Amino acid sequence: MASVVCNRCWSLSNLLRNNITPVNFRRIQTDSSEAWDVISLNEVQRFIKNCMTSVGTSSKHAESLADNLVAADYRGHYSHGLNRLDMYVHDVKTNITAINKEPITVKETSATALVDGNNVLGPVVGNYSIDLAIQKARTAGIGFVVAKGSNHFGIAGWYALRACQQGLLPILGTNPLSLAAPSNTDSFVLDMATSTVALGKMSNDPKPVLDGGGLMPVGGSELTGGYKGYGLAMLVEIFCGILSGSAYGPNIRRWKDTDREANLIELADKLKVPPMSVVKK
Repeated sequence: MASVVCNRCWSLSNLLRNNITPVNFRRIQTDSSEAWDVISLNEVQRFIKNCMTSVGTSSKHAESLADNLVAADYRGHYSHGLNRLDMYVHDVKTNITAINKEPITVKETSATALVDGNNVLGPVVGNYSIDLAIQKARTAGIGFVVAKGSNHFGIAGWYALRACQQGLLPILGTNPLSLAAPSNTDSFVLDMATSTVALGKMSNDPKPVLDGGGLMPVGGSELTGGYKGYGLAMLVEIFCGILSGSAYGPNIRRWKDTDREANLIELADKLKVPPMSVVKK
């Protein structure tokens, strides 16, 4: 049975006020002295959908959100899983997020598109946009989609994996970045905030911040964000080296070595940008 593990990561109190049936869980003891609550994936998805539909969200939109939040917890991104559910419920309950609209394509070319999310739940806009990008990539060889009018869309890796599973090489972000590179064995998936930690991992204890944590630029020790530099380096290697067939990683020749050609890659991307006067309109 697939399951999500939760360890005091979330309080149900606010949601229980809406008379939602609480989740059924079983407690397990780990090798350490810590006890963990284990909940089946289907049970978590049911609970999330019930919470969202109780405040007016359509079943289809609630399912899009549930899939994303469950995937976050299941993959270990506890900052973007169940502990964010109360925020989505609040946004819908206060009418700050729309529940009776759908994303639309405002304009498009064979390889590009501009999407208006119409202020619906972020995962609904995210799924619409990545599926549109996948469609364009299959027909034109590349798909570039930008969305406006969206909301928090959960983990970026959810959408990257959606394209990766179809053999595509996606990169996307809303400031966080995600890249997924398919493989015959185990795919490479980068999903990271561009600060040392994500908002959901912050605490009221100042010590982690003083030790290099907090919403600071990427860097510092491995524990507080240094590994993200490795992830960004891999992003560049995959796009510029492996994808092009050029040298990459340890195969790159040292500058003054003369035993072989350098075989480096220079990547350039050009987009037709409208005049600023048009952008402002």
